[in-house]
Amino acid sequence: MILATLKAGGRDGTLIVVNPERTHAVVARVASTLQRALDDWPTVSPVLATIAGELAARTRPDAFPIVLDDLAAPLPRAYAFLDGSAYHNHMAPIRQVRGAKVPDDFFETPLMYQGLSDKIIGPTEPILLREDEAYGIDIEAEIVVITWDVPQGVTPAEAPGYVLLLGLLNDVSLRGLIPAEIGRGFGFVQGKSASSMGPFVVTPDEVGDLWDGKLLSGSYRCHIRGELIGDLDPGKDASFNYADLIAHAAKTRELGAGTLIGAGALANAERQHGSGCIAEARAREHLATGAPQTGYLRFGDRLKLEFFDREGHSVFGAIDQTVAPWGK
Repeated sequence: MILATLKAGGRDGTLIVVNPERTHAVVARVASTLQRALDDWPTVSPVLATIAGELAARTRPDAFPIVLDDLAAPLPRAYAFLDGSAYHNHMAPIRQVRGAKVPDDFFETPLMYQGLSDKIIGPTEPILLREDEAYGIDIEAEIVVITWDVPQGVTPAEAPGYVLLLGLLNDVSLRGLIPAEIGRGFGFVQGKSASSMGPFVVTPDEVGDLWDGKLLSGSYRCHIRGELIGDLDPGKDASFNYADLIAHAAKTRELGAGTLIGAGALANAERQHGSGCIAEARAREHLATGAPQTGYLRFGDRLKLEFFDREGHSVFGAIDQTVAPWGK
């Protein structure tokens, strides 16, 4: 099942069910928004699945063509976004250049922060930022899972049963602000502006054996300014999987339906796969040559993030955005 959200219909948009080709959709009248569907998932999801089947069979006369610019983020507002840093090959070179250590218990306990979730940018909407470009505007290519209500103390063995949807996320990071924030022992706040999501979210069955209940495998391609900087497999080289991260997040709290859980910027051990963020690319350039060459994003720059299955089909559609000054 493939779901998306039209911008029309208020702040949280209008839920639509999408056909397998991701070209047409119908309004999911059983729930007005994705959050409402998640709140009542056991009742609503069978109806959504029936609609999806009818779309696949092309028996819905009310199907309309999808215009990507008409789509909001699947969840324009989420109750919570909890993001890990599960890829050691992302963190290690960045911290090495800064002269900072990776935590001694990195491989024992997940790193996680609670991020901005009351505004999530749509897949083709610009990233809007005040002030100037000296903030060090960066991408972080991520896969996120969206959960059902998760009980406090859930175990990693139980956690996969609470994953309802998978999606694509760009965790926008402001590298010029992050070191000072985390150096004080608190954060992130200013260093993380609004993230963006790909146009479609899918149920785990939609990706078949690419999803093993814990990690998603495939080809995640990252472009900035028209240049491919990463072609990564999120199913490889993760120190923690989504089951671990859900259990970590729910150790002392319940997670509400619609919680986003990320594993952090993707990074593979094989250097030829490139990077899932500019900071990592710059760090590797610095370590290799003594100076970074890749510049952070500037106003007018374009980025594109997209995940493909083994047959080369786009699973979530693309995050395809530009960076622009806020309020102008």
